[in-house]
Amino acid sequence: MRLGMDGLAAVARSRLRLDPLSGHLILFRNRRGDRIKILVWDRSGFWVLYKRLEKGTFSWPRTSVGERVELRTSDLLLLLSGADITRPRPSRWYDRLSENVEEALAKSPSHA
Repeated sequence: MRLGMDGLAAVARSRLRLDPLSGHLILFRNRRGDRIKILVWDRSGFWVLYKRLEKGTFSWPRTSVGERVELRTSDLLLLLSGADITRPRPSRWYDRLSENVEEALAKSPSHA
């Protein structure tokens, strides 16, 4: 986590085979998992965002060392908020909603 903008851009190019000028957010996590740096290019220069958790760790998806992971925007927001994205599970309200929809479909005349 000692690298600055240029160092992170070099790692993105060489190890991750990503173009740091693409505009994508490129995340880097430390070994302990309590710090994240985000590198992004905005057409006029690089931004580096840095977050350190006071307690706990970020739930980083399991990969091989140096392997890259692609996240959806919603997963990134969950990750940064402290949610565990490695063990997704539907919430209770979603389970009840699914059961109600299945029951309604079973009772509907078009499915009889």
